[in-house]
Amino acid sequence: MSDSSHIVRRTTLRNTAAALLLAVAAIGGFASLTRAETADAPSNETWNSLKTDVFANRPIKDNEGLISIEAPRRAQDAALVPVDIRIDPAKAPNGVKAITLIIDVNPSPVAATFKFGDNSGVTHFSTRVRVNDYSFVRAIAETQDGQLYMTETFVKASGGCSAPAVKNQDEAKATMGQMKLRQFAAKDSIDGRSPELQLMIRHPNNSGLQRDPQTQLFIPPHFIHELSVMQGDRKIFSMESGISISEDPNFRFNYHPDGKNPIRVEATDTDGNKFQDQWPLETAKL
Repeated sequence: MSDSSHIVRRTTLRNTAAALLLAVAAIGGFASLTRAETADAPSNETWNSLKTDVFANRPIKDNEGLISIEAPRRAQDAALVPVDIRIDPAKAPNGVKAITLIIDVNPSPVAATFKFGDNSGVTHFSTRVRVNDYSFVRAIAETQDGQLYMTETFVKASGGCSAPAVKNQDEAKATMGQMKLRQFAAKDSIDGRSPELQLMIRHPNNSGLQRDPQTQLFIPPHFIHELSVMQGDRKIFSMESGISISEDPNFRFNYHPDGKNPIRVEATDTDGNKFQDQWPLETAKL
């Protein structure tokens, strides 16, 4: 198991402690101090203290055009920040093995690690994340030969990890695990060259830092932490995630179809619930 996977596992165990961190922040002004540190002159101090925990002493290169990331400079909703990641196929003709998404100042900085199957064809990937304070959002790609390349963008946001849930908890439980898949033909895709899929999963993805509006007690952490998307038995991508993926996880990505096998999705949350669904491949969308 990779170092980043270990961090994600430890993240799950530390989410209760993260709730205590929020209480300390409310008393001591932790969030405002973090914002003051980064608002006018973004600093790499947090990242410099974090990166060895995630990647040990492995060298991390500048992206050199291999990978790019986009997010709003100022988020409209800190709990639903869109993030778009692109891989340049000319720089990585064999694709990449994995991408680790990190939000420096979040209580659990490793938002997710995405691992891609051989010949998956993924060169564009987007999702939505929580951003707890002004922070760099980083994408670190691992190439097939084990090299690491990093890109980053700075996002101004506040309180994304503790923002109230969009739905009430009863409604969230009633629809939890429901999935929807949209298929886009190459001509309708973002790059105009390869078909895309958009996967939407109903799940509260509680961070452990949100409060119940009636009791004001912290809602226990409860989120999807493992996900796999397959075409038949062939992996397109898998994910191990923490508390930073937004409520009702949403992923859009291009891919390389192989045959006519259906698209299959399996997910597991931190309570051990398992969800799965599948859809026939819409050949008209290829």
